[in-house]
Amino acid sequence: MTRPAGARSVDQILDDARARLVRLTPAQAHAEPDALLIDIRPAAQRAAEGEIPDALIIERNVLEWRLDPESDARIREATGYDVRAVVFCSEGYTSSLAAAALQDLGLARATDIDGGFVAWRAANLPTARTVTPQALPADPAVLGRS
Repeated sequence: MTRPAGARSVDQILDDARARLVRLTPAQAHAEPDALLIDIRPAAQRAAEGEIPDALIIERNVLEWRLDPESDARIREATGYDVRAVVFCSEGYTSSLAAAALQDLGLARATDIDGGFVAWRAANLPTARTVTPQALPADPAVLGRS
């Protein structure tokens, strides 16, 4: 099978995304006072693995709409382009792609947690077994864009 001209592998896309990020260790993310921790894992993963207390739940399929300061579907925390969005997923792969997408929106301080929730838990940082229901229900205006 021949890759089409201009196509990149997922590993190349991930490497490019991470080259733009200053990724945080779990301890750094926990200690950063202005970090807006954002859990992009689906509900099933949160139920199986647990959660970080006080992290915002914004599933990956609506992340850009919720954090774009100019979006009609933005959350109240999306106050401007200087928001320190620190995204995490289970192991830190999807979150790197998501953080790079947030930088593409102009959120230059966006990054992710190296190793994701698994690394956070391994560092013995606060976790909860209680699963938060989807805190940010899908906006009908965004559903067609997922």
